[in-house]
Amino acid sequence: MSRATIFRKLEAIYRDMQTAFQEVADQMGHTCDACERNCCVSHFEHHTYVEWAYFWKGLKALPEAERGEIVRKAGENVRQAQAMLDMGAVPQLMCPVNVDGRCSLYSHRLMICRLHGVPNTVFDPRMGMRKFPGCWRSVELIREQGWDEPPILDRTPFYVRLAALEREFLGNKAGKLPKVDRTLATLILAGEPRL
Repeated sequence: MSRATIFRKLEAIYRDMQTAFQEVADQMGHTCDACERNCCVSHFEHHTYVEWAYFWKGLKALPEAERGEIVRKAGENVRQAQAMLDMGAVPQLMCPVNVDGRCSLYSHRLMICRLHGVPNTVFDPRMGMRKFPGCWRSVELIREQGWDEPPILDRTPFYVRLAALEREFLGNKAGKLPKVDRTLATLILAGEPRL
C-alpha cells in the first residue's frame, strides 16, 4: 500500500477523532479559547511510526528557515527536558512547533495532541480500563457542574484503528523495529523515520 494511501487513512482517523472530541467538548461546554495554561507544555510521548512519518511530511512542507528554527528549538527542548528529568521533575516546556501560542503544524499534529483535554477512557489489554480526567479546565468544569459521570471520550477505537494502520504502514517490519516512545522534540531531531 502506498504511503499516500496510508496517510489518507490516517487523516480519516484524525477527522473521526476530532468529531468525537468535539462532541464531548460541546456537551461539557469545554473550549481551549483564552486558556491561560497551554497544553503544549505537556510532556507527551508518541508511539507510532506512521504518525512520525506523517508529522515529518508536514515539517518538510515548511519553508527551510522555519523548519530550521523548529529543529533548533527541538534541540533546546531535549536538553532542558533531560536536565529536568535528571532532577526528578516532569518537564513542562513549550513544544518546538508552537509559534506565538499556536501549533505551526496543526493539521499534522499527532494523536495525543488531538485527544488531550476532555475526560477520556482507554481499554488497555494489560491494565484494563483506564480513566483520565482531562486537562485542568475539564476538571474545573466537572467540579462546577457537579458531574459524577461527566461526558467522556473513549479513545479505544482510535487506538485500535491506529494500531492496525501502523501494522499496514510497517508491513513485514511490524514488530521488528524498536518501539518509538519519543517526545515530539526527539522525533524532530531524529529526522524522518527509517523503515
